[in-house]
Amino acid sequence: MTAPSVNAAARATPRTLAQAARERRDIVSGQVMGEGALVRFVAGPEGLVVPDLAAKLPGRGMWVAADRVSVETAARKGHFARSAKAKLAAPADLADQVEGLLRRRLLESLGLAKRAGELISGYEKVAAALNAGKVAWLVEAADGAADGRRKILNVARKSPNPPQVLGLFNAEELGLALGAENVIHTAFLAGRGADHWTRDVRRLAGFSPLLPESWREERPSEAGGT
Repeated sequence: MTAPSVNAAARATPRTLAQAARERRDIVSGQVMGEGALVRFVAGPEGLVVPDLAAKLPGRGMWVAADRVSVETAARKGHFARSAKAKLAAPADLADQVEGLLRRRLLESLGLAKRAGELISGYEKVAAALNAGKVAWLVEAADGAADGRRKILNVARKSPNPPQVLGLFNAEELGLALGAENVIHTAFLAGRGADHWTRDVRRLAGFSPLLPESWREERPSEAGGT
């Protein structure tokens, strides 16, 4: 996006400047949108395009809408090279790389949330938090027993503050992230940590379903459909 002139910047309110800093132009569609709906890429070693999910790597950022079609289009049609005005190669599996990095980022964030006291596990504890309306996300193991899942989802639906639901990770992945065994039911409590996590979940929703297809008949709201 075009930088404002010095005089325009001086007249802008702090709120206006903050908003501008959070908006970027998608190099594929040309649309300006919030950073939370985009993925940043930079030119890496040997002229390869590298995803920068945390938006911290040095270099000029190239922003693409956080969905598989947009990233694949940018890689296939040379949008990165045109944006950088340099010779850049985009790996054919770039969208898969983004998906894998987002998955890892979400799991790492769960571990941090547990250490911060923002995450609880176990059916009884999770059910109690749901009944109290304190849960932002119900994280269910993708390979958990159907009966237990139906019971906890029923509790979630009756919650005074129904949570969003994610069933992307299996019990082993959740256990490794949380340093525990047999992790099936997990609740991410409402708060700033859950708000930040939601941003990455919504980005991942552009690359992968958030719930297994086998859950079709019991499917609650997903991040993109609330």
